[in-house]
Amino acid sequence: MDIETCIKKLGYVGVLDFATVDEDGAPQVRNISAIHYEGTTLYFLTARGKSFAHQLKRDGRVQILGYTRYKETIRLSGRAVEVSAEEQLKWRNVLYQEQPYLENVYPGETKNIDTMFMLKDYTVEYFCLSTRPITREYFAVGNVEPIRKGYYISESCIGCGTCQTVCPQSCIEEGSPFHIRENHCLQCGNCFENCPVEAIRRY
Repeated sequence: MDIETCIKKLGYVGVLDFATVDEDGAPQVRNISAIHYEGTTLYFLTARGKSFAHQLKRDGRVQILGYTRYKETIRLSGRAVEVSAEEQLKWRNVLYQEQPYLENVYPGETKNIDTMFMLKDYTVEYFCLSTRPITREYFAVGNVEPIRKGYYISESCIGCGTCQTVCPQSCIEEGSPFHIRENHCLQCGNCFENCPVEAIRRY
């Protein structure tokens, strides 16, 4: 898997879930289909008066989720920024050309209420449940640090093998210390809960 393929798959999904945080710190999720992909940059549209736009302008943090029919989850996390005034019309026109249904939503001059946002610096988590063992990969796009999640086995490991026996995906290898193959880890925590010497740690 690579970032370009992840983006292509999101395009095939079409309608994605966009999550933000409101003024009270509560999660807010909505479906968005007005998206244009330009390389690894995502441009998306909403109306300036919507809560979605206000949350993006105030905070910027957004998480985007797509799920394919092949049991693949693709999650993008980053900060969206409003497209510059000089570029607004250009990208809005591109989006309207790609998705003519938008003319029914905002016909004529009413489309001037629209505003474009872009996401170009973000992390990607790819997670596929249709393989055995499962597949998990992380990517970083632009000026961001890669994600590190899940569990690792510390030097406190005594080599008893308990973690290996309780792993549902058989992704723990014998060694000194034992080693979790992170790209196949469910991150379920079963090894963490069963280690007799608490050698397994969260990142």
